[in-house]
Amino acid sequence: MRTEHLQNVHAGWVVAGWLVAAAVTSLVLIALAGLGIVGAGDMAPGWSLLAVLAGFYVGGMFTGFRSIDAPILHGIAIGIFSLVAWLVLNVIATAFFPGASWQTLSPTASSAILLLQLAAAVGGAWTGHVIALRGGPDVTD
Repeated sequence: MRTEHLQNVHAGWVVAGWLVAAAVTSLVLIALAGLGIVGAGDMAPGWSLLAVLAGFYVGGMFTGFRSIDAPILHGIAIGIFSLVAWLVLNVIATAFFPGASWQTLSPTASSAILLLQLAAAVGGAWTGHVIALRGGPDVTD
């Protein structure tokens, strides 16, 4: 078994996994809106968290399947990349759209969402890693 080292983390796979996670999260929310479960102005927290969980699990699985080395560190990096994306989007929005208003989350809600992203991405990366190495989701030898 390969060990977890920072040198085994590939930034390209982290970004790709985060993009897949964001896309799947958006797809789940669009599907829920299409079914009438979630309205345009009414974001039910439970359904939003489910969408984030599904999206980051799939994004982590994508990265864990593609990059065999360090699945746990890749999953953590995917979750932390959300902070980088948030910072970049805020800087761009502030620079180019001075009148743009951002809604804020409480520190508790932000931390909970970040921990959910981390846990889902790590779980997905580990699952993808196991599938890539053993050919199936079974963990037994």
